[in-house]
Amino acid sequence: MRSPRRTGVTVAVACLALLVGCTTTPLQVGGSSPVPTVVPAGPRSASIPADPVPVERNPVPQLPTTVASSDGPNVTVTDVSRIVTLDRFGTYGTTVFALGLGANLVGRDIATKFPATAHIPVLTPDGTNANLEALLALRPTVVLADASLPSISALAVRLRAARIPVVLGEPSRNLDNTAAQLRATAAALGVVAAGEKLVERVDGQIAQARALVPRLNPKPKIAFLYARGTGLMILGGPGSGASELIEFLGGVDAGTAAGLKEPYTSLTAEGLIKAAPDVLLMMTDGLASVGGIDGLLRVPGVAQTPAGRTRTVIDMPDGQLLTFGPRTGAVALALAKALYED
Repeated sequence: MRSPRRTGVTVAVACLALLVGCTTTPLQVGGSSPVPTVVPAGPRSASIPADPVPVERNPVPQLPTTVASSDGPNVTVTDVSRIVTLDRFGTYGTTVFALGLGANLVGRDIATKFPATAHIPVLTPDGTNANLEALLALRPTVVLADASLPSISALAVRLRAARIPVVLGEPSRNLDNTAAQLRATAAALGVVAAGEKLVERVDGQIAQARALVPRLNPKPKIAFLYARGTGLMILGGPGSGASELIEFLGGVDAGTAAGLKEPYTSLTAEGLIKAAPDVLLMMTDGLASVGGIDGLLRVPGVAQTPAGRTRTVIDMPDGQLLTFGPRTGAVALALAKALYED
């Protein structure tokens, strides 16, 4: 029988690799001299409201609406009473709630994870692939999906053959295209006005976060550390999603600065020591899985970093930290406060 712990690690690795890609080559970096800590020391947490806050309550969709799908065809949506979202990042499901149409979501991806969705069936238990029969059983009136999902093209063909509108969106997620993502989702659901309110709110939160970021020299070196128990420690690098967020917050991504070429790379004690982060950024469940701050400091290499010596670890709930979409601004603002406010 396989041990539960080993199974959990395997699933975590698989989900992470499917999300952004991963290499298991141990981190090899050149020398890096630790810099003085330039942010308040000590552990703290960042968080935002558990559920997305709607910009409107039950907006009235203006239908029919015709929008472009990233795989080519224009798609006409006539009914949004039963929405299904399939996305590696949970962006579409979260946006549906933020637009005020959460009651219409009948099926979701595993990344759309917050209390209000607990009762909604998960259609991508492995993070990427949805079962056609399970999806059809939900009788969706529209499906919003991430174009990068491995089997989505074939799934879209079969759903459209069943006269179910499928709108595929651009797979990239970053700060720059957040507004475009929100507007595209709102347009597909016929709630353009609510979409503009959502963009205005997110842009305002991003501006507030930017105003909190001081011009520091040197900039704080921040490492995104993914953990699921002490047996799985992975350092974020370019393209991880965390790297762009770290740069927006006025920091230097420690993994990228250390020479990583992949979004995520398995970690060695020597590599982490040489990367010399001032701050460790972690998901809350990941930090808990290693025994909290005290347990983290027992992981080889952590206590020898500037962040370890000052216990400067910032954690944020798993379903929030790498969110790009309607909660991007709130996440950035919460992290800016956690990073710079003493």
